Amino acid sequence: MALRTEICDRLGLDVPIFGFAHSIEVTAAISKAGGLGVFGATRDTPDEITEKLGQLREMVGKRPFGVDLVLPPGMPDFDDREAIEEQIPEEHRSFVEDLAERYQVPPPSGPGMRSRFVRSEEMSAKQIEAVLASDVDLFACGIGMPVDVVTRAKEDGKKTLALVGAPRHAQAALTAGADILVAQGYDAGAHTGVIGTLSLIPQIVEMAGEVPVLAAGGIATGGQIVAALAMGAQGVWLGTAWLATLEHDLDDILVEKILAAGSRDTVISRADSGKTLRQIRSAWSDEWSAEKAPKPLSMPYQDILVGDLLGAINEHRIESLMHHPAGQSIAFVNERSTVAVVMERLVAGAEEALVRLETLARPGS
Repeated sequence: MALRTEICDRLGLDVPIFGFAHSIEVTAAISKAGGLGVFGATRDTPDEITEKLGQLREMVGKRPFGVDLVLPPGMPDFDDREAIEEQIPEEHRSFVEDLAERYQVPPPSGPGMRSRFVRSEEMSAKQIEAVLASDVDLFACGIGMPVDVVTRAKEDGKKTLALVGAPRHAQAALTAGADILVAQGYDAGAHTGVIGTLSLIPQIVEMAGEVPVLAAGGIATGGQIVAALAMGAQGVWLGTAWLATLEHDLDDILVEKILAAGSRDTVISRADSGKTLRQIRSAWSDEWSAEKAPKPLSMPYQDILVGDLLGAINEHRIESLMHHPAGQSIAFVNERSTVAVVMERLVAGAEEALVRLETLARPGS
């Protein structure tokens, strides 16, 4: 039985598998394998977005691909790091300095990934313009979905997608005019909410009506894909599944942690960005959850507070503090392989599950 839904016809896909990654190599490989790769560009400058989306088009040819930005409301107006730093409490500065000293983290050679610019209205506007000027097929929003962005993207012939973790988020995205919703459950890696995947998907499917819904959060096998389809989803959105692929080219220390981790080895912490983010447990998350630790600041203040230190931790490979966003489906990521192999296993597993269901449905089975 073929793994195919209506969304495949809408977007020109072979299989209803959407794959999110911060690697253009992984993104391209997912699209070339018949799914739809989505590049996470929220920490790239506008010029970098333009360059990388151009490279992606060359890599995938006419195959569809997407890009994801995080556009949270309430951010500062301007990309002014000095103004942000002036508002950071001394208690938090001292805590971060103490961490660097106790774990013997050398200074970074430059700003970290989270502190190379301030997440602001100014930067978001420039990133949006870079995306809209490209020929990307799908514009996804991980947090926030401004109505004017949806309108302009549709005028350019781009499909729009919103990740939602609660019914109220779904309603806002539907009101904005999103073409596709991703119901992302608590199990998911990176920024995530508090409602479990199995509870969330049916609620969002019912709300969405004719708008297609993808399932996300804890999904990493073909059987889980079929389970999502049984609840009314038209496909799945996966991120953790690609972390150990050869195309991702992560640091070997992180790869070892990913391969060794089980579902209980991920924790939700605000220590990276100020918003709830599921990641592999490490000394970093333990330190920030300790009784004497200060409460993480809101976004983007936490970004600027810890960004340089996080950059130094990865640059100098401080093993105990190194971590990576990951969902509870990390339990199924236990060997290195290519994106194509992961896709083949997902599709084969889904087709086997469909056959099992067909067998169960036969009279007398």
